[in-house]
Amino acid sequence: MANDIIVPAIATPKPRQPWAASPKDRVETALLFLGAALASFILVAVTPLKGKLAYVAIFFLAFIVIDFAFNYIKRGSAAGKDSIFRGFVTAAIIIAVMPIVSILATVWIRGHKGLHWTLFTTDMHSATYTDPVAHGGLLHAMLGTALLVVFAIVLSVPVGILTAIYLTEINGRFARPIRFLVQAMSGVPSIVAGLFILAAIVYPMTKQYNGVEGSLALAILMIPTVARASEEVLLLIPGDLREAGVALGGTQWRTVAMVVVPAARSGLITAMILGVARIAGETAPLVLLTGGGDTKNANMFHGPMGSLPYYIWKGFTQGTPESVTRAWAGILVLLVLVLVLFGLARYLGNRKVGK
Repeated sequence: MANDIIVPAIATPKPRQPWAASPKDRVETALLFLGAALASFILVAVTPLKGKLAYVAIFFLAFIVIDFAFNYIKRGSAAGKDSIFRGFVTAAIIIAVMPIVSILATVWIRGHKGLHWTLFTTDMHSATYTDPVAHGGLLHAMLGTALLVVFAIVLSVPVGILTAIYLTEINGRFARPIRFLVQAMSGVPSIVAGLFILAAIVYPMTKQYNGVEGSLALAILMIPTVARASEEVLLLIPGDLREAGVALGGTQWRTVAMVVVPAARSGLITAMILGVARIAGETAPLVLLTGGGDTKNANMFHGPMGSLPYYIWKGFTQGTPESVTRAWAGILVLLVLVLVLFGLARYLGNRKVGK
């Protein structure tokens, strides 16, 4: 209408989030860190406490005390108590992250010295672990690890997924003891699996070391991981999908095979990758069962077979600077492989079930 009055919109300032830090807060936090660092330096200098661990421990304690005093004086007792809790939580997070960062840094610093192109194109057939690092490589170990893992996947993934299907879809009278056994097997040391194959197959039957026996031990270790992860994935599938499959006339197994498993495909792949990452660095069973050959061997049923864990173990047992450098290079390659597998599992796990 003509008499309507148009009131211009007034832009209201965006409210500041309670957790957003202002420039003044950042300056105060920086000063608190500086004060804690200075206190730790002084206390380590005047007390018998020495070493990096002493610096870190005193720094955290000093920061918590200084932060508490600052917030108590400036904002009151409630803010002071909150600062104590915040300080301990921050310390716990840093303590949890520090070993990971330290491991990654140490492996890179010591392992990259042994990297060279021939490391991935040759084996140790014409070289020894005490030779210069440029001679010989770990091609045989990478081939052996790939074959061992693939054979373990063939053995363990069907068993693990079928076990998870029984526990979630059938849930029969044996579900509770099977679930208990799966959980118990998750904590079995890897050396036990190796000794079991050694006592049950190698000594009484084959009388030789080969890749199949190593894969059997790895499969024993992989089955619980695949079964537990697959069970959690299958439990995420909505029950409406099962009911819809049955309503369309499908039997239980047909519904599971045609509806439930395809819907959980990405999660089951993630479970398999987690299982592979679980066994990729296992050393004890391979030392006992594979024989640890130094040349390429693609025959899983005959002859010793090398692997990355065995290559690393053998390099450290030699004890020379060259062999230790080789071992660190093998650790770096193995660590990169495991990180890639975990990253792939993380990517697949973040996808929606059924996509």
